[in-house]
Amino acid sequence: MSSVDELWKQYKESGSKVAKDKLLVEYAHLVKYIVCRVAANLPATVDRDDLSGSGILGLIKAVETFEPERGYKFETYAGHKIRGAILDELRALDWVPRSVRQKSRELQRAYGRLETKLGRMPYDDEVREELGLSMKEYESLLSDVAPTTLISLEESMPSRETEAKELRIIDTIEDPGSENPLRELGFAEVKRILKETISNLPEKEKLVVALYHYEELTLKEIGVVLEISESRVSQIHSKAILKLRARLLQRINA
Repeated sequence: MSSVDELWKQYKESGSKVAKDKLLVEYAHLVKYIVCRVAANLPATVDRDDLSGSGILGLIKAVETFEPERGYKFETYAGHKIRGAILDELRALDWVPRSVRQKSRELQRAYGRLETKLGRMPYDDEVREELGLSMKEYESLLSDVAPTTLISLEESMPSRETEAKELRIIDTIEDPGSENPLRELGFAEVKRILKETISNLPEKEKLVVALYHYEELTLKEIGVVLEISESRVSQIHSKAILKLRARLLQRINA
């Protein structure tokens, strides 16, 4: 039995505070790693120390609730808890200006209107015409609303049976100030709609979603892979997330 396994045994069998503290030290690197990955795509105004503090609370919760006998890898389980705590902190900070959120909602509604009218996802020129914008103005709008979409798919939506990594989609269906659509749609239906919508995205948008949310590359790293600028990656990501949100709201209101 490894020393880490022995620590888990001591903590779970006797509640040893010493064993718990040693486990927290053993896995503290997870907090630093996740904070760095999340913060890489956030404005410099977001304090990393605040995120680290929340991440540590997530790690503590993970140690307290982890069940080794279920056979899951702790690093995966803790990653979900740490990331969730960090995202909770970001939402509490309300770091995105209200004016930006309003622009995001307007653009999302435009996608929804056009998809209802056309029976398919709209093209960029159709969205621009709907909003009366030039290409330059449209691209500027996508850049402006990027902060509302950067962590949209970061939170986990684990299966009901496990805490294993599955589809990180919960924030896709969240709109601050509105009801959580999960209360209106069942888990299976939400998952089905999102998988269907992602599969119908244009190839570049689908690739950016996959690289950012599943491969966990930063926007800058994705830009290197696709040989485009970081700002262009951000615009592509914004379009994809707003389309996902619009599709979900359509189904909820149907």
